[in-house]
Amino acid sequence: MERMIDHALLHPTMTDSEIRVGCELAKRLNLKSVCVKPYSVPLAATILANSETLVGTVIGFPHGSNPTEIKVAESVWAIENGAQELDMVVNIGKVVQGDWEYVKSDIAAVVEAAHKRNVIIKVIFETDFLQDDATKEKLCKICEEVQVDFVKTSTGFGFVKQLSGDYNYVGATEHDIELMRRVCSGAVGVKASGGVRDFAQAERLVKLGATRLGTSASEAIVTQQGVDAKSY
Repeated sequence: MERMIDHALLHPTMTDSEIRVGCELAKRLNLKSVCVKPYSVPLAATILANSETLVGTVIGFPHGSNPTEIKVAESVWAIENGAQELDMVVNIGKVVQGDWEYVKSDIAAVVEAAHKRNVIIKVIFETDFLQDDATKEKLCKICEEVQVDFVKTSTGFGFVKQLSGDYNYVGATEHDIELMRRVCSGAVGVKASGGVRDFAQAERLVKLGATRLGTSASEAIVTQQGVDAKSY
């Protein structure tokens, strides 16, 4: 399962020393990739050079609100500095209002920038903010049209006000993984991310169709242990 894991190093307070430790862990465990904050791409690329662990980063993170031109520029910069995979957040407000022309062109522009440079692109829906399956299905179809490499559930930072008044997130659910796998063809991978914390949960999501897992609980999953701390 380790070759399905994108090790998330995205918390806002994470320091360079913690990024180094996380990259070394990913290399030791032979994980598929690390997913680091954009400014950390050069550092991660240096640490992971000559390893099988790829360098990934996020675009328009975490709310997808950057103008398309900025997302493209961020993508190009990241690739030029060593990123081999990009995880882009859709413009969530535009998705919610159903401005599908904008959403499609926004995604397509980043896909073009990535594929022109032979880099994989994943598109984050932020499913906690989406209230109905029809919206998720529409996003899947758009992603298929513009030839994204993966659709992805969550950032891990899509906090929604709960009935208690607290803010929290759900992240990847079995329902959403099933939906994404059903709507997308086999040409599009499915990445489960947000709240993936242990081996049993990861195994269930894989059985339902996930082909990548985004988590900060990578070591716990690989060693088939549980973890109490919330993962990205």
